[in-house]
Amino acid sequence: MSTKPFRILALTVAFAVPTVSLGAQVAKPTSNGFAADRLSRIDRVMQEYVDSNRIGGAVGLVLRDGRVVYEHAVGWADKEAGRRMTTDAIFRIASQSKAITSTAVLMLLEEGRLNLSDPVSRWLPSFAKTTVAVRTDSITRFVPATRQITIRDLLTHTAGISYGTESSIASIYAVRDLGPSAGYGWYTADKNEPICETMDRLGTLPFSAQPGKEWVYGYNTDILGCVVERVSGVPLDDFIRTRITAPLGMNDTYFFVPQSKRDRLVAVYRSDSTGHAVRAANGSRGQGDYVDGPRKSFSGGAGIVSTARDYAAFLSMILGKGRSASTRYLSPKTIDLMTHNQVGTLHSSSGLGFGLGFETTDVLGASGLSSVGTFSWAGAYSSVYKVDPSEGLVIVLMINQLPNATDIREKFPTMVYQALVGPRK
Repeated sequence: MSTKPFRILALTVAFAVPTVSLGAQVAKPTSNGFAADRLSRIDRVMQEYVDSNRIGGAVGLVLRDGRVVYEHAVGWADKEAGRRMTTDAIFRIASQSKAITSTAVLMLLEEGRLNLSDPVSRWLPSFAKTTVAVRTDSITRFVPATRQITIRDLLTHTAGISYGTESSIASIYAVRDLGPSAGYGWYTADKNEPICETMDRLGTLPFSAQPGKEWVYGYNTDILGCVVERVSGVPLDDFIRTRITAPLGMNDTYFFVPQSKRDRLVAVYRSDSTGHAVRAANGSRGQGDYVDGPRKSFSGGAGIVSTARDYAAFLSMILGKGRSASTRYLSPKTIDLMTHNQVGTLHSSSGLGFGLGFETTDVLGASGLSSVGTFSWAGAYSSVYKVDPSEGLVIVLMINQLPNATDIREKFPTMVYQALVGPRK
């Protein structure tokens, strides 16, 4: 396998996308609406981030109507080991896991095994009577929740559940090995217990807002991962592998990296006080336990590792209205629910909404150059993706840098759109 970074305008190897083959394409001055000279600007910009030591490395991938129009690996997968970045590098995708787990939940919905209105306490009894932390001046009171939390609340992040890092509840969460004691709150890869044990414990802790009243980002999708386990009767990793990743050909997507592929896992870097990328330490706030950890906690909210190509295959299925090649994963109606705003202005008052697992662009200009109808999200390690149905685009940027002081994940989609100068073909 070559260790040199490269860019292509066409891919000669196929992977799963909806009804469209990734067969050999001939690079032209304008290929499928993209100008070759403008695409080359992306190479330059990405290389500048590496040359100025602001990032360790990254992989960018763009598909239009299932065909690769841009793919580029830049920098280092592991600079200290002398390992160059390659397009098949494996990244920690953190919250990009949420869309996959949300898909699993909606598969169970379509099988008649749960409803969006179901209380989560049906599968996690500790959620039957939850409490909410209410802070007034310097006093925090814990009051009963006004109603039970539902599956819909969890999918839309309107359950009032955070990652437990707020000052009013952080100490309580820390005692229960959650919140600040779990890395940045979302990290569970080092836990020597199944995710359902962790989430059952979470249900006894105070939350940050009343159900349905605010958009609060937190453990929602980890709870849903436990729901998948208890409804289906199989571990979350088995369900996702057999129902989603294996059928889609996502052969490099896991909760924990196989030992045989450990050398493809990208090292985590962090931005130091000068804005330079330095290698992150081991542990929950750095490299994590995705290879040598206990391999027991399948975090549906933040635990998956994947490649740019694998994740693009998943997004292409969503773009294809729930279908890829000859396999249907979800119905078009369910995909519409996932990718359209379900929360009004709770998530944003500036033109962004949130569906059942994705942020939505509802107003032109609310998310850079993205079209209205684009859905997207990102991961804590700084990866980001956008799916633009009106342009047939899947845009993926993979990077592992935490914290990240750069603006590369905002700039990369802009550079993609500036190269888009023609219609779909």
